[in-house]
Amino acid sequence: MSSLIYLTHKQQMNKTILHNQHINLGARMGEFGGWDMPIQYDGIIKEHHQTRNICSVFDICHMGEIEVIGKNAEVDLNRLLTADISSMSINQVRYSFMLNDQGGVIDDLTVYKIDIDHFMLVVNAATIEVDFQWILNNLSPSTKAINVSDEYGKIDVQGPKSKEILNKLLNGSVDDLSYFRFKKIDNLIVSRTGYTGELGYEIYIPLNDVNNWWNMLLESSLCKPGGLGARDTLRLEMGYPLYGHELTHDLSPTSFSERAFINFNKDFIGKNNVLKELNNPSKKIIGLKFNSKRAAREGDSVFLGNDKIGIITSGSISPSLERAIAIAKVNYYETFDSVLSVKIRDKNYLAEVCSFPFYKDGTARN
Repeated sequence: MSSLIYLTHKQQMNKTILHNQHINLGARMGEFGGWDMPIQYDGIIKEHHQTRNICSVFDICHMGEIEVIGKNAEVDLNRLLTADISSMSINQVRYSFMLNDQGGVIDDLTVYKIDIDHFMLVVNAATIEVDFQWILNNLSPSTKAINVSDEYGKIDVQGPKSKEILNKLLNGSVDDLSYFRFKKIDNLIVSRTGYTGELGYEIYIPLNDVNNWWNMLLESSLCKPGGLGARDTLRLEMGYPLYGHELTHDLSPTSFSERAFINFNKDFIGKNNVLKELNNPSKKIIGLKFNSKRAAREGDSVFLGNDKIGIITSGSISPSLERAIAIAKVNYYETFDSVLSVKIRDKNYLAEVCSFPFYKDGTARN
């Protein structure tokens, strides 16, 4: 990770290769997963609407990339991950959980099938080293894992105009890229994926060229920089989980996804405990929608009548819906009341239980 990490003696925070760009753009910086990251530039709400309606670019260079290579790579990954890796085609991306022996989530990640015996895993920034060691400990002798996080930078281009912008800049078209597919264009990996719910792309760029691509993208009149604040409200509106909030090492992924992203027709690490939780659930991740703009925050208590049944894991005002929304981890019940209450700053607010996504007009699959 040496090329991506620059430590300051004062804060001991990691910095991405684009750190100076954010400072020059006047970004408000803050800590995220041990990294000094841009939280906002012109304001979270403005950046949110810019992404929903036009296009934003996000610095995601803090995330990690791990390559898994070898004749048994597919078999090994099929055991390491909950998704069915054996059915993936080359140039396909798949979302998956990686679990510990108890069935808790070590990380949620995306898998890129580059070739028959060559995969790339894109992992969360705060879990890179833990993920890498877990993978190394669970591979066949003939399979090799390489942490290539210091070789790539990652820029996300998200919004309805993203295809138009990239087609003008890339030495090739992305018109043929369907959802959760990728292609190599020159020395770039371009995938039609993202964390916003809008049409968008994630670009993996050799480290020495990341600044050039950031500048080229922002030269477009349609592109503006987006910070992690808007990225969070965008993902929350879609009901996407955030590791450490909705997904944790002591919680089965079925509490969030039920059977989604999990193939029970194969063996994987933690399967027996995940099946137990699926058949006899103890926790459930739910969506909550408020009639007010009083936002619940992580850790706020959720009540069914007078009984505390859980806590908020993520909460904010939804810029698109103009009301407060939240995700909560609660005790499992066969049926839920349609309305619960959340204690926010010593006052209870009613919240409607709802399904994901909160925002249903995203363009990601268009």
